[in-house]
Amino acid sequence: MKILAIALLVLLAIFLVLYVTLIGRRRLAQRTTTLVPRPPEVPGADQTGTDEMGPERFGPLEAVYVSTTLHGDWLARVGAHGLGDRSNSLVSVHDGGVLIEREGADDLWVPVHAIRSTSLAPGMAGKYVGADGLVVLTWAVPEADDVAAALVDTGLRTRRAEDRGALVDAVRHLLASRQPQHTQQLQQNVQQYPHQQDPHQQEAR
Repeated sequence: MKILAIALLVLLAIFLVLYVTLIGRRRLAQRTTTLVPRPPEVPGADQTGTDEMGPERFGPLEAVYVSTTLHGDWLARVGAHGLGDRSNSLVSVHDGGVLIEREGADDLWVPVHAIRSTSLAPGMAGKYVGADGLVVLTWAVPEADDVAAALVDTGLRTRRAEDRGALVDAVRHLLASRQPQHTQQLQQNVQQYPHQQDPHQQEAR
């Protein structure tokens, strides 16, 4: 009887943990749905046969999609649209942007015109790996479904340490190849999101 009672208590505890986790995820998704628009769909070939994604420049490489957070607050995980779901992924850089193919979750497409910067960071949203363990893409999710555009940070941890710097370099080279458009986007960014600061700038204050 004792063993049965202990087993029931363990099952009850597991159920409560799962229930609380599920409720927490739902509430997080509800809160951030009004803050962050639905991300752009992964592009495909149009009627002319042109692929908006463009040629592949780098990758694909294996990585863990850690999370997406509100820019400037790496603890503010975005639960809406599956952006807070950790998953294994393949990351590739194309002429048109960055593609993150996720296992068990929707693929994420980050258009080049939406990318603001990329860097290495020690951690975000409950995942601290130290040193420069994460690749962070800062980008603007375009306005959609009456939800205003929002700046976010997407964290990736590559399987191989040497791939982190290579991925950052690949994204930076992509931005450099489109420097006039990128500079214009940065100027619009300052005007459109004056209250959202870079995390490193905040720490330096």
